Amino acid sequence: MKRKYVPDLKRQMAQGEANYLRLIKLLPDLDHCDQREFQVVIDNQRARVRLEVDERFAYTTSVVVSQQHENASVWLEAPKLVVRLYHDARVAEVICTRQRRQLSGVYPYPNQQMHQPDEKAQLNAFLGEWLSHCLAHGQLMEEVFAE
Repeated sequence: MKRKYVPDLKRQMAQGEANYLRLIKLLPDLDHCDQREFQVVIDNQRARVRLEVDERFAYTTSVVVSQQHENASVWLEAPKLVVRLYHDARVAEVICTRQRRQLSGVYPYPNQQMHQPDEKAQLNAFLGEWLSHCLAHGQLMEEVFAE
């Protein structure tokens, strides 16, 4: 019998803290900048990674992280993540994907939507790798400041 997935809260908090720091490094003027684009090379292909502020509140900011490949085929959509930064806790987490449906911490498996039991943890780990790649290899393309 397969064991039920149990979230590793220490790992998730560490991932959230690391992602928060990465986003702050990529958007150091978060209160005034609405958007930044970076050009990165992934598997010998150029791609643009866009960080776009979606919402600003006193203690949280939502940022949409998306990617566009120059030669992307139409049938393969690039990932698009909505990330919430909690400034008081200094943590960032993926709250939803392109469809704007809130992600659950744990999904039963199998399920109708084909989510993995640890889907949210996987997306947060992916976000960390994505942001790390931008920090290491990204070149700033464009930034748009709030008025």
